[in-house]
Amino acid sequence: MPMRDDRERERAERELRIVTAARELAETHGWEAVTTRRLAAEIGYSQPVLYSHFRGKDAITAAVAVQGCADLAAELRAARTAARDGAGSLAAVASAYASFARRRPALYDAMFTHRVALPFAAPEAPEALRAAFAEILLAVEPVAGPGDDPRLLTETFWAALHGLVTLTRDGRLPAGAHEKRLALLTGRLTAR
Repeated sequence: MPMRDDRERERAERELRIVTAARELAETHGWEAVTTRRLAAEIGYSQPVLYSHFRGKDAITAAVAVQGCADLAAELRAARTAARDGAGSLAAVASAYASFARRRPALYDAMFTHRVALPFAAPEAPEALRAAFAEILLAVEPVAGPGDDPRLLTETFWAALHGLVTLTRDGRLPAGAHEKRLALLTGRLTAR
């Protein structure tokens, strides 16, 4: 049994090393620079070793997305729980979400703009994806009005956040008014 546990631990460590290297390479050089050949060279493994863990770049990107959602969930939880009330919680979550996307653009892309074979908004979604959504839901629920479906309201709020982040980052909305847009969005949801 101990030998099997060692092999499983080593396998998990290799997978983490591959995913971490992909994240770092993407943040430094963009996702187009992330290839199995380059990853293998970066971490000192052969390409067959990478393929023994992941079927290719898309599978690696999906693993990065899952890891990123876990990171996002932790940041959203910290922001939400530090707030004093429902309105403050919603504003803090919106700000933390936008900050995460700004600080980690390649990771954000893996999570929300690249096509990945992950079931979003489904019961079989990986725990990290459900946890990130749950943190947004916990911030939206207190400001939902009578008759509102909190899950639908959360999806709409998340879509609005994603749109603001993406349009601002791509230069389609002036960056100088980003904080005002976030305040307008959260203010409208909490003004009941």
